[in-house]
Amino acid sequence: MRKLEFTSLQVRDIETSKEFYTKKLGFELSEMENHEAVIFKFNRGETSFAIRKPLENLENKELGNGISIWFAIDERIEDLQTQLIANNVTTLGSIMNTPFGKALHVKDPDGYKLTFLEPI
Repeated sequence: MRKLEFTSLQVRDIETSKEFYTKKLGFELSEMENHEAVIFKFNRGETSFAIRKPLENLENKELGNGISIWFAIDERIEDLQTQLIANNVTTLGSIMNTPFGKALHVKDPDGYKLTFLEPI
């Protein structure tokens, strides 16, 4: 195996999640269309990422437990943190130093942990 090609997360309410990822996090919609999913482009199209309708019944199931998806950013992490707080995004702790750079964790509506990284 040499690289992760694509990531998609099953979500309970695709419209709520679409609004979160576009309006609160600033992800752009891809030109690709899929009636089962919403596909985003991130960082000028360098990342393929999607949210999708569930493949199975998600009632009474915990989503996002044990999963963290990392996105590298071009801006300063402090500026992103200010923007996310202004957009009422749930942040998980403060900015932290990692071996890869400065990171900030947030939580999406389904409990998935997203990490934004200002690389070294």
